[in-house]
Amino acid sequence: MGLAERRKLMGYSQESLAHALGVDRTTVSRWERGASELQAHARLKVSELLQLDLAELDALLIHSQATPQGAGRPPASDLYGSGDTNEMIRREFLRLVAVAGALASLPFDETEALAEEAENGSIGAFERMNEHLWQVYQLARSKGAVSPLVHEQLAVLNGELRSTSGVGLRGLCSAAGDLFQLAGELAFDGNSYTEAAASYTLAASASKEAGSFDLWACALVRHAYVDLYQQRYKEAADTLSAAKRVATRGDSALSTRHWVASVQAEAFAGLHDLVACERALDEAQKVAELPGADRNGGWLRFDGSRLTEERGARYVQLGRLDLAEEALRSALKLTALAKGQSYRRRGSVLTDLAAIGAKRKDPDQVITYAREALRLAQESRSGYVARRLQSLRSELGSIDRDSRVSELAAEIGALTAT
Repeated sequence: MGLAERRKLMGYSQESLAHALGVDRTTVSRWERGASELQAHARLKVSELLQLDLAELDALLIHSQATPQGAGRPPASDLYGSGDTNEMIRREFLRLVAVAGALASLPFDETEALAEEAENGSIGAFERMNEHLWQVYQLARSKGAVSPLVHEQLAVLNGELRSTSGVGLRGLCSAAGDLFQLAGELAFDGNSYTEAAASYTLAASASKEAGSFDLWACALVRHAYVDLYQQRYKEAADTLSAAKRVATRGDSALSTRHWVASVQAEAFAGLHDLVACERALDEAQKVAELPGADRNGGWLRFDGSRLTEERGARYVQLGRLDLAEEALRSALKLTALAKGQSYRRRGSVLTDLAAIGAKRKDPDQVITYAREALRLAQESRSGYVARRLQSLRSELGSIDRDSRVSELAAEIGALTAT
């Protein structure tokens, strides 16, 4: 049984289910055809309407994605057999690493050692290019514009692996662990959760192969974000626990373990554990004691500068609105001065302040902050801010009787539909 069959069994048409969810009928159609993913904000409501638990809903979605949808066209989310370019790149990378790893395990002579030194030059070029791409990503208003550059670089990396005799494998895997994390970030920001998870998984494997513990831990943290945005807090906490163990074997001069702690705070807040959440935030705050933490770049950008807004967001999760509002108002002043990802950061803070208004049944506060967040989301085309706004939409509750709030909710719906 797929999602469409379950809908019919429960007596819903596509139109009636869409109306109950506050989405367009075509959105339901895309879910049923496997043409788009069911996003985190809608999963709980769909499972409630169709009288399923989340595991059962996931099983129906997998069935829908695995069923052919039209002559000659494979399912949109077929991870292992599709002609999707990104998946082809990942599968080719895995094959090449296996071949190069086998060659690297054989004895090598002085000639191969010299070849390894020569290849280190190309590895250095990959590292510099990766660093440049991260900078472009950080500064880009529309993150999706960076995707072609990243995919081209991944193809070049595969070409380098194809020509290697096994020497220099660790360096190439390190470059891949970095670049696949960026590919995952792009997919995640574009609401492609399955794509993001696949890239993060491969980033973790490549980083492990390279023996780069900090890179490995960061890939695990990013993978945990996929679960966090689907409200799978226990699963995220388990992944972050593994990331913490890996990070302890990394470079103590880097901020990796502090970033792990800051994301653990979000998982603990989702599990309604105030004590563990505050303990994790305090651990993350120790990043300020590191010398030169501001030099982190690329796959590791955590310097603690966002901890004020993160603390506020965690208090919102925990229902401590008094503590949350104080922290978030301070954070809003900081984001006005922030460079780079200020659209994403400011949009997140504004949405959290609007969420406080929703919890207090204060439509004026909701409108003041959510309208500004909506404008930022429209200008930046950020999937991240759009997801935050969609979560806010589900919290509006009874205050959507206010015509201004209902109008805002419709505009948010239109934003996420596009």
